[in-house]
Amino acid sequence: MTAADFTDRQKLPRHIAIIMDGNGRWARAHGMKRIFGHREGVRAVRECAEVCAELHIPYLTLYAFSAENWSRPREEVNALMRLLVDTVTAEMDTFKRNNIRLNAFGALDELPVFCRKGLSNAMKETIHHTGLTLNLALSYSARNELVHVVRTLAERVQTGVLKTEEIDAEQIAASTYTAGMPDPELMIRTSGEKRISNFLLWQLAYAELYFTPVLWPDFNKEHLYQAISDYLTRERRFGKTGEQIQKI
Repeated sequence: MTAADFTDRQKLPRHIAIIMDGNGRWARAHGMKRIFGHREGVRAVRECAEVCAELHIPYLTLYAFSAENWSRPREEVNALMRLLVDTVTAEMDTFKRNNIRLNAFGALDELPVFCRKGLSNAMKETIHHTGLTLNLALSYSARNELVHVVRTLAERVQTGVLKTEEIDAEQIAASTYTAGMPDPELMIRTSGEKRISNFLLWQLAYAELYFTPVLWPDFNKEHLYQAISDYLTRERRFGKTGEQIQKI
């Protein structure tokens, strides 16, 4: 399967979210330390970004480091932070060649200073790119994001900018980290786990979920094509009947 097989680009998801799972298991299976699995996973990130850019999918969000991941061994966390900076620096040619804009969200102030600086530099360098927006969810927790949303709206009510009765789904969406972006229509999780693990709880309300046993370092373009192809077979009804959808 290739990008040319997707002839009706209008039906493709506008936003794909991926939980990149299985790096540690991949490393153990190959007799290596966990960090080697994370390093091998960089190739999968590159291939997914290139596919989305080629198919003109506007947004790709990757669950790169959760708030819960801070509880991992310090050696692994430090190595992940360094790998993150090294990767965004090394992949700058990929971003430029594919017109990719890099973005990051989450509790970014919790990242090490060198990591925040490296991310900031990469985002500034790609800010004018108009193709795919590649979101990295870092030190991210969907529940913490919802706390952020509630506090933001409470402050606006307290200062008189917003009335309580004006709070609705649109106001909430506009206060999330993904404000201005379409919600993900397709969420992919690798490694065989079948849960969303505190990822984009608000945004995934109507997403199609796709679970694959493939470990993240082994995930490639063909696997992403398969996930998108599966998505295209789904009937997205949003509460309507199948007959109603067919009439649209």
